[in-house]
Amino acid sequence: MRLLIQLIFRVGIIELFLLFFVAVNLLTFFLYLMDKRRAVKGKWRIRERVLLFFTLACGGIGAVLGMWVLRHKTQNRKFRVVAVIGLVIALIPVIHIVEALTIGGAIRYVEVEFRSERWPAELDGYRIAFMTDFHVIPDEDMRGAVAELNRRDIDLLLLGGDFSMRGTHYQGTLREIARAVVTDGIFGVEGNHDAYGRLFHAMEQHGMIPLDNSGVRIRDGFYLAGVQDMWNRSPDVAEAIFGADGGEFVLLLTHNPDVTMAQSTVGVDFVFAGHTHSGQITFFGFPMYLLRGSITGYGTRFGHGFADSADGVPVFTSSGIGVYYGVPRIFARPEVVIVTMYSEQR
Repeated sequence: MRLLIQLIFRVGIIELFLLFFVAVNLLTFFLYLMDKRRAVKGKWRIRERVLLFFTLACGGIGAVLGMWVLRHKTQNRKFRVVAVIGLVIALIPVIHIVEALTIGGAIRYVEVEFRSERWPAELDGYRIAFMTDFHVIPDEDMRGAVAELNRRDIDLLLLGGDFSMRGTHYQGTLREIARAVVTDGIFGVEGNHDAYGRLFHAMEQHGMIPLDNSGVRIRDGFYLAGVQDMWNRSPDVAEAIFGADGGEFVLLLTHNPDVTMAQSTVGVDFVFAGHTHSGQITFFGFPMYLLRGSITGYGTRFGHGFADSADGVPVFTSSGIGVYYGVPRIFARPEVVIVTMYSEQR
């Protein structure tokens, strides 16, 4: 099994599927061709259930070509119906692969407004950018994302963890992030893939501030806190927000959103999280992979966008900006989240 997984990652998931897809459709067409020739010569025929099986097993394109090019089985209503079904089945993965190879890898910039009675009115219009799950994002892509942020007037930049700690790739990612021009600095937490000691040291070298079950007052009335990753160490929300005054707006940064279900978020007003990648490989955007329970214990609750913690605190889970070691994003585009904050008068 391990060798198979290594082969998949070495060759590429999309590449392997394309090889399988082409092979199945060529084989299906060849079976229809053989059956047609045997029918003409009055010889032994290929069983119908074999033809139907390959037609439905992603071989719908080969079956349709075989039926209409060879004029074979076109008068058989059962085969016409199954051919249409097989064609739809075949086109579904094609659509997903095309999406992954085109817009699926393009970083999008998600602009969100967040309003709260506890947000200081004098800070209305404050803009917070959030990036997470960097993994093996190419330096040029990271550079482009930072350049775009610099055009959007960001006040605070937050990092949700999960860098590529294999070799020195994370250092290049941090170097590009450090080019961001922000008013109140760059802060971040660790992810489950991070060697937090090396990561935090590198962040500090680039003038970034790690949050390690700790917090900092960004402006009067605005407190930022961040916790350790729950797969790596021991996150403690209460410790992270301990320094906040009772009347302050508290923003919590966590890599894994499940923390907000496992621990009390009383005293927190808003949470940024990552980790789930929006399901990474989805079915037209539906994160089926999250249903396995291996990434999050709460199904699709924290797939993407707004949800609530166990205490009813708003949690925004980002799909992340990077690529995980050759695993394609399919209908789960990488993103940078930009939240503009406003007070909501009582």
